[in-house]
Amino acid sequence: MPDAPLFPISVFYDGACVVCSTEVEHYHRKDHGGRLVIVDISAAEFNPETYGIPLSAFMHEMHVIDRQGRVYRGVDAFRAIWQAFPDSTLYGLAGTLISLPLLNPLARLCYKGFARIRRYLPKRHRDCESGTCRIGKDR
Repeated sequence: MPDAPLFPISVFYDGACVVCSTEVEHYHRKDHGGRLVIVDISAAEFNPETYGIPLSAFMHEMHVIDRQGRVYRGVDAFRAIWQAFPDSTLYGLAGTLISLPLLNPLARLCYKGFARIRRYLPKRHRDCESGTCRIGKDR
């Protein structure tokens, strides 16, 4: 397992994906300490070159980058996000479970399966013509 992230962390997600947006909106609403910086990779102004990661890699799986520049992908990205909520028993338990030697490969397999079908999921309607989603607008 990668080291614990240094906060704040940047959470990169596909704002056009209904499932992805809903999940990240949930985390964003719970983040009262400013530990998460939400970045919509489907927004017109998103430039993946800034991070040295191709857009195809961002689109393939969730990415999180911490304050030191460490990159967490897929299951490790979710674990990093959950660590932003140290008072949450549920996220702590989930992070511990996906770290277990027998469950970690299963979690990775499930995430890989989701990543393969994600592009076929319904797309989110945009809230404005610029392509930004509503994250942070109701905060």
